[in-house]
Parts: sequence; C-alpha cells; structure tokens
Amino acid sequence: MRDTGPSDDMVRHVAPDGTAVGDVDVGLDEGDLRELLRLMVRARRLDRECMALQRQGELTVYPPFEGQEAAQVGSAFALGPSDFVFPSFRELAAAIARGVDVVEYLQYHRGTWHGGAYDPIAARFAPICVPVATQIVHAVGWALGAKLDGIGACALAYFGDGATSEGDFHEAANMAAVFRVPVVLFCQNNGWAISVPLSEQTAVPIARRAGGYGFPGVRVDGNDVLAVYAVTRAAVERARAGEGPTLIEAITYRIGPHTTADDATRYRAPEEVERWRRLDPIERYRRFLLGAGIVGEEFVAACEAEAEAWVAEVRTAVTALGPPPEDEMVAFAFAEPPTTLTREWRERTDA
Repeated sequence: MRDTGPSDDMVRHVAPDGTAVGDVDVGLDEGDLRELLRLMVRARRLDRECMALQRQGELTVYPPFEGQEAAQVGSAFALGPSDFVFPSFRELAAAIARGVDVVEYLQYHRGTWHGGAYDPIAARFAPICVPVATQIVHAVGWALGAKLDGIGACALAYFGDGATSEGDFHEAANMAAVFRVPVVLFCQNNGWAISVPLSEQTAVPIARRAGGYGFPGVRVDGNDVLAVYAVTRAAVERARAGEGPTLIEAITYRIGPHTTADDATRYRAPEEVERWRRLDPIERYRRFLLGAGIVGEEFVAACEAEAEAWVAEVRTAVTALGPPPEDEMVAFAFAEPPTTLTREWRERTDA
C-alpha cells in the first residue's frame, strides 16, 4: 500500500490524532463545522444499515463507503445550490450532504427505480453510474453546456482510482482542459480497484496526471474533512471564475468490501484494514472539535441518537416500498408504442 503519514505534497489541516496542522480556518462558522460532523455520523449509520438491509434481502447489491465519509461530505459541502454532482455508485454520503431524498436514492439498490433520484435536475445529482468512469465524461459535457449558457455553476464528478485507468477519464480530462470547462474531477483514491491495488495501476500519484493536460492537480488527505472542504472549495471557485478544471486526489480507504458481492479478505490483509481503521475520519474530526471547544460530548451523543432515529425512518420507508408500476417497463421506450406492444399490454392487463 502507500504511506499514510504526512506528505509534503498532500494537503492536511487536521492530523490523525485530531490536532490542528497549521491554520485550520477554512472559512466555515461553528455551525457549519458542527454540521460536517452531523452529516458524517448520519452517513456512516445509514451505510451500515444498508449493509444489513442487503444481507436481509431488502436491497440487492450495495457498495459500502465506510472510511470515505470525510472525502464525500467535505467535497459535497463545498458546492453551491446550482452546482451539479455526477456520482459513481458509492456516493450515498455525498447525496446525504446534498440533501438528496435517500429513500428515492435507495430505490436503485432496492431494484424499484433505475438511477437514484427521480428528478436529477431538481436534485442537482445525476443518476447513479455503475459503468466505470463514464460519469466523468457526462460531467464535462454538462459543465461545457453550463459554460456556454453562462449559468455560473460547475460540475463535480466522483470516481475511484480504478476509473483513472479507463479511457473515459483521459478523454474527459483532455476535453475539460481544451475547452476550460467549469468542472472538478474528484478522485477518491481508496487504494483498490476492486481487487487490483493502486501499485498495479499507476507509477505516480494520480494528481500528477493533471499536469499532462495543463490544469492543476491536488493531493489531499481524504480522511481530513476540513482539508477536503478547503481544496474542493478552491477548485469550485476556480471553475466558476472561468479558470478551468482541477483534479483532486483524495487519499482515503474503503473499510468494507467493494460491494456486498465481494469478499475483500481474499486480496486484502486484515492488518491493512486495521491500520486504516485507526485513521477513522469521523473519530479524527470528533477529536478536533472537542479539543477546539466547538462541541461537547453531549453534541456528539445527540448526533448519534439523531442518526439512529433518522435511519430507522429510512429503513421503514425503504422496506415498505412496493414493486414498480408495470408500465415503467415500456413507458420510456417509445414515444408512440407499436400496435403489437399495445395489444400485448392490453391482453396482459385484461387477464
């Protein structure tokens, strides 16, 4: 694996033990600083519930994100209401931070609705994207349209380290650079492309690839929510100012398997996982807030209790979902259904 200690080229504001590293003023007030913790706690609790729901047959396949809460919440928190997120399949924490209806989102994993939120335009959160790296091209295309329309917004594409080995990543990066589109390319480098380690994907840090296309690349401690927020906020402001794209490489780790269909013990040593558990982003941030006097233990306990109650509500709503309407199988396929299909459908409904 890679070095997890301080790095001269990796942005960090809070050390793994919760102590400040230099100036930790990232422009957030104390209310926002507390909200970051609340969102991360909420995200982790729902992630663990989704794992349980899948094991109980209530969800199909689910991709856990435990360990990546700071990377997702910190980056999503840096966006404005008009900015647009283009996720892969592991961005439930970002969806929570963006205010997406999580019951709608989880219908994708329930198998009752394809794509996540019913209205991506209203949610400013594109459909969940399973094909590796294709959402990066979508983000660049949307960002180019936003630039041409002069709406003053940017796109943020989430992807993993494995996606940077795909042609779509390079094509999107090149197009973004040539047309100076307002986009942030956010790589959650969690060390593994399913079972392929980072060492077998690239010989240099992923952020350095940006230089080949002519735009900045930044490495950030992805388990430091304040550093992630600050780096993303700077990239968003740069994009909106017409200065083009930024590639952010957030160094983090997925504690769980690639998905619930994966057995990560076949390719990862337990010692590696335990080493990263000790770098827990939520515990790090909790210690920082307590040490700075921004929160007390009662606030932390309240966050946990609130998350528990909220997740119980989500679970009830998700498990109560019925099957999708049958006409959705064909409703979006034809502007005018052919007569053969109309006849078949009439026979089915009359039966």
